[in-house]
Amino acid sequence: MNDIINALSGYWSPQEIAANVNIFVSSIGALFLGLMVGYERSYRGRAAGMRTYGLVCMASCALTVITGNPEYWYGGHIPTAVSAIDPGRVMQGITTGVGFLGAGVIMRDGLNISGLTTAASIWAVAAIGVLVGVGFFGAATMLAVVSGCFMMWGSKLEALLPAKHAVSITLHFHKDIDLTEQDIARLVHAQGYEVAKGSFSIDQHNGQSEWRFVAVSMGKRKGGTLVKLGESLRKAHGVQNFHIAHARN
Repeated sequence: MNDIINALSGYWSPQEIAANVNIFVSSIGALFLGLMVGYERSYRGRAAGMRTYGLVCMASCALTVITGNPEYWYGGHIPTAVSAIDPGRVMQGITTGVGFLGAGVIMRDGLNISGLTTAASIWAVAAIGVLVGVGFFGAATMLAVVSGCFMMWGSKLEALLPAKHAVSITLHFHKDIDLTEQDIARLVHAQGYEVAKGSFSIDQHNGQSEWRFVAVSMGKRKGGTLVKLGESLRKAHGVQNFHIAHARN
């Protein structure tokens, strides 16, 4: 019994606790830096936003930091096994394999992409599992709590910050109707949107044109609703029918 208690106590020695705290603090710092970078993507209405960037940055940091503390792996009880089996290669295989798993939950429907945050959270959970596997229980527990809270309330943080939302628009015109990009730009501008650069796609069949593009709001509260935008497009000269949807591109 004493041997078991002594073995477990190695995971909670002052040095082990200090290593756990170091991993946690470094990972939290990486989380906030990832949020800073991801905010720019969220602001522009991109699919990979604050939560995705923050989780990936945090998980990457955690995996990197633990490789610098091999003497504390497994509670410091099996240093010979550590040098023999090279857990770093095991971690590399885990993160690579989980990356493919995360890719399976990313779905694309036209200009709308979903599942990126779920994929990032799967990868973050893999990092937490690695932390548990090498004995950094404290850091793993704290990162699990942070990840769970961030998944629940990260979207509310994004909602509080200034941002632009994007919509995908498909227009079908009557035969022999000639319009320019400037005409469309003025049309959506009246509803608080601007055409995203490089997003135009034009197809023509039997004299009828089909235009596809992305419109980005000029502010969080400046862009009109899809209903108002649809009414404006319905009344536009030459438009036969249209399709509008929120875009996360």
